[in-house]
Amino acid sequence: MAEADYAVMLPSSTPMRQSGAVLFRTFVIGLTAFLTVVDLFATQAILPSLAMAYHVSPAAMGFAVNASTMGMAVAGLAVALLSRHIDRRKGILFSLVLLAIPTSLLAVAPSLAVFTVLRVIQGLFMASAFTLTLAYLAEHCSSDDTAGAFAAYITGNVASNLFGRLMSAALADHLGLAANFYVFALLNLAGAALVYYSLARTPPMTTMQSAAVSSLAAWREHFRNGPLRVTFAIGFCILFAFIGTFTYVNFVLVRDPFTVGAMALGFVYFVFLPSILTTPAAGLTVRRLGTRPTFWLASAIALAGLPLLLWPTLPAVLLGLVLVGVGTFLAATADRGSASGIYLASYFLGGLVGSAVLGQVFDRFGWHACVAGIALALFLAAVLAFRMRLPVALSAA
Repeated sequence: MAEADYAVMLPSSTPMRQSGAVLFRTFVIGLTAFLTVVDLFATQAILPSLAMAYHVSPAAMGFAVNASTMGMAVAGLAVALLSRHIDRRKGILFSLVLLAIPTSLLAVAPSLAVFTVLRVIQGLFMASAFTLTLAYLAEHCSSDDTAGAFAAYITGNVASNLFGRLMSAALADHLGLAANFYVFALLNLAGAALVYYSLARTPPMTTMQSAAVSSLAAWREHFRNGPLRVTFAIGFCILFAFIGTFTYVNFVLVRDPFTVGAMALGFVYFVFLPSILTTPAAGLTVRRLGTRPTFWLASAIALAGLPLLLWPTLPAVLLGLVLVGVGTFLAATADRGSASGIYLASYFLGGLVGSAVLGQVFDRFGWHACVAGIALALFLAAVLAFRMRLPVALSAA
């Protein structure tokens, strides 16, 4: 391969093979995204079983499982600060290889504290691979291909929410909790192999002595900007609501009047299927309606689903989950320009706080109060959107 060719490795792009090359690239990008973050939310599908295994409350287990978002937040900032010094391909490759270690160790975690630490470490490596892949795509795809590449990556990310949960529920139900984590470790290694064989060598990164200083200076400017601070707060609220919904609904569904079994709980997450179809359309919706109207539409969709989560019938709850999933994914992708390291850190921090706060609300006051807390977060995000900066343009920092 020529020294200057650093894009995703594709079949020969003669006119006869052009469409096949595009399909191959799209598949590789989507599959890379899937294998990078498949561990992030898959464990939510087996929360009731894990809570029983460790003899802890839903709130304690929910916080431990979602502790990965803490690692995601920290790594998002760190990679953004140091990204100029990191070889993209090697960084993604090593992150996925190292991710397999804490994933496999979760199978034998002797206590909830160890389980929580391992989830944080998972988050660190997932976010490193995730952030570096986004940087790789931005730097090595042509302007014409960038939109399609990012759409493929986002779709793979959303698909991992469905199939990761479904796979986790099936594995735990048939092979046990330990086997579940070993299989996901193999998926991490499969992701590393895919990166090794499908991504071309990247050029040496330009060493800039002032890189860290420049990044910190840019961050200070972002935090001084009121509308950008609002954007970070909106990201916080979005994952706060998402995590609160899809963590604690598991404990509701396994109880009366639903009594959903472990395997059936995995099938519940087919509610993400509409999100896989609607999320790639976020960019088109923004272009037609604008950022604020798109965000308000997304918030309205999610809020409309919340009353259904309180209905004592499974079809109503499932429809509510569909609406919350579509709304929160659409809201998270409506303003792609703000996806800097700070935004991603705020987003994942919101997930961690949501699991902690709403877990306590769920344990002490029940599901109705938990849904009220989710509604409050979504409503706050919609109000904050009045001060959203248009257009938002952040640096890669």
